Amino acid sequence: MSMSRRQILAVTATAAMGAAVSACGSPDSPGSGSPVAGTAEAVPAAPEKPVVLNILDVAGNLQLTQPMIDDFVKKNPKVISKVTYATATAPDLVGKIKAQQGAKRVSIGLVLTGTDGLSAGIEQGLWQQLLPVNEKLLSNMGTYQEPAANMQKLAGDSGVVVTYYPSGPLLEYMPDRVPEPPTTAEELLAYAKANPGKVEYARPANSGPGRTLLMGLPYVLSDSDPQDPVKGWDKTWAYLAELAKYIDRYPSGTTQTMKDLAGGTVDIIASTTGWDINARALGTVPPEAKITTLKGFHWVTDAHYAVVPRGVTRDQEAAVIALVQNMLTPQQQAKAYDTGYFYPGPAVEGVDVSMAPDKSRQVLDTYGRPEYDALIENNPKEVPLAAEALVTAFDTWDRTIGGSKVEK
Repeated sequence: MSMSRRQILAVTATAAMGAAVSACGSPDSPGSGSPVAGTAEAVPAAPEKPVVLNILDVAGNLQLTQPMIDDFVKKNPKVISKVTYATATAPDLVGKIKAQQGAKRVSIGLVLTGTDGLSAGIEQGLWQQLLPVNEKLLSNMGTYQEPAANMQKLAGDSGVVVTYYPSGPLLEYMPDRVPEPPTTAEELLAYAKANPGKVEYARPANSGPGRTLLMGLPYVLSDSDPQDPVKGWDKTWAYLAELAKYIDRYPSGTTQTMKDLAGGTVDIIASTTGWDINARALGTVPPEAKITTLKGFHWVTDAHYAVVPRGVTRDQEAAVIALVQNMLTPQQQAKAYDTGYFYPGPAVEGVDVSMAPDKSRQVLDTYGRPEYDALIENNPKEVPLAAEALVTAFDTWDRTIGGSKVEK
């Protein structure tokens, strides 16, 4: 679990993109191609000739989906003759796409992104409208799990969910140091007060577990409107301010919290299913670490999306549609179990771990948690804040809660 890979997921990108969005106008007209995909028209079932597909990943998604893509390319050379992969951080996404669209030379045919890049691109008008015009060619979207279908609503007509996970917020702890873990918000605060410096979470704008804790607490605390951090989070902001009195510092990213837990600097940290499983599988955190939830717990879900920049040729778009349709089959979705990085990972129904590759099953047999099945089944699942509200929540946290104690 390298810092660079996880930073790709950091939602600090949302704040950075928010600045980029406000500073930039609408994109130039779609780039060159014959014919050009810039209007809402259904594409053919296959391109007229095989395409070279350049894929940009700004969400760490290829760890889950590259085996799906490679398999499709191998079996469908008349659709995609060659695929290239590139990665970038989410804050760079808008600039990269706008530069290509401005030059009328759009070479990136598919972007794999989280909610941050998705929403920034929607606001900028960067993404090709894929739905509902292509819904017959994307019929496998009809097999989404309900929470994945809810995450799909965030994409409007501009993107397609390809992987999903319930995320958190979870608390991770070492049982030898915390024999009776907190199970309510009040108990967590009491533990922090009795053990100053031993509870930790990373700056929410830079951390998946940090932001998930931030968005999950309004449900735990029965705040008036969990989707409105300005008018509906009075209990949450008061609780975080009180908790902050007993937190020495806020790491700038999640990896450091995991190292602090492993090294004994802290006893309890914020976590998610993926961070819990993958960090233990990689040896960053001891295998005996445990997780708990707080009374009133709701999952705050997360997903990755496939989006197509405006300006690609219709052949490129047709190839992407065919690829994504195949990625949403149960056989391919089973590969999203990976090594627990986005656990579980599959967005569609009917995909259990028995269908996953051998390596995934071995990792999950060793580092997975039987209690996750019941937690996922029996607790509500909420969509994350909309982009503007999330940026507001980050800014409020930085100004009023922990910005002065963020570790540089």
